[in-house]
Amino acid sequence: MFDVVDPQAPVTAALVEALGSAVVLLDAQGVAQALSPAMLALIPALEKGQPLTLVLRDPDLIDAIEEVSRHGGRKIVELIERVPVERTFRIHIAALKGGGWRRAVMLTFEDLSELRVTERMRVDFVANASHELRTPLASLLGFVETLQGPARNDTGARDRFLSIMREQGLRMARLVDDLLSLSRIELRAHLAPETPVDLAGISREIVDSLTLMARERNVNLRLEMPAEPVKVAGDRDELLRLMENLVENAIKYGREHGEVFIEVADGPAEASVSVRDDGPGIAPEHLPRLTERFYRVDTAASREAGGTGLGLAIVKHIVLRHRGRLTIESALGQGATFKAILPRLSPQSRSTSA
Repeated sequence: MFDVVDPQAPVTAALVEALGSAVVLLDAQGVAQALSPAMLALIPALEKGQPLTLVLRDPDLIDAIEEVSRHGGRKIVELIERVPVERTFRIHIAALKGGGWRRAVMLTFEDLSELRVTERMRVDFVANASHELRTPLASLLGFVETLQGPARNDTGARDRFLSIMREQGLRMARLVDDLLSLSRIELRAHLAPETPVDLAGISREIVDSLTLMARERNVNLRLEMPAEPVKVAGDRDELLRLMENLVENAIKYGREHGEVFIEVADGPAEASVSVRDDGPGIAPEHLPRLTERFYRVDTAASREAGGTGLGLAIVKHIVLRHRGRLTIESALGQGATFKAILPRLSPQSRSTSA
């Protein structure tokens, strides 16, 4: 136990507030008496003078604090928070000396979120990548063996096979790129972006860059947005990727000779961007699973269009990292609408960026 008697003493609070680790000091009643800057950054909802249980209601954590406060000693608890994004903490609980039948306790938080995500990504990458790469790799090996054997001197077959091999190689490259992008986004999911980004400007940039692709399918892109910038707290590269994936999907899987409508809307607390196509639509049973990794409504059509099955999973994780919401509306024969709703830039951030 730490040899500290009074958790309310100014010197004790000053000591805790000078620490570089995420530390909170609770009195015998479980009220926060001091928090380090790292603690405030890790869990901003914690406040000095308020019970810890108002913010962290995990039964195992509460029981561990109670036990250490009554009987002294130390305990270690692992806490998993599910909202707004999943975060994992290892919490070291230690009693302070002195006091009556209950003791003050000190909690030190260790953020394991990045480590857990990395472990999970490693497992997912091996499982998913091995499954998805098996087919193109088998094709490549088959064509190589054919070119080394029966088609060794067949110029026509060689050109045809090399073209197919190139397509399979590009498919694997896209798959690896999407897997790495998804991994990077998941790795930073617990860190909400704070940089001011113009959602309207990003939408215009993506529409301009995909105009040629749309023209090849005779698809007309229509963009509606406010005249003024629509500022959100975001990661510019990730929001570009979000818009690119949504508009590309609408062009690829919408109606040929059709239209894609992109609308940027502004509000006092939230901004949104929606992408709507006039394609064949999606059956209701598929909607809840569209953002799963490698889930495809039509596997053959997706692969023919160059899809990896990861585009909407990337979109979902970008939206979650930005503390937003993704809605999907569709019905057979009526097209589909994908809408990303993001928090508006806070007034403090707006004044800082102005």
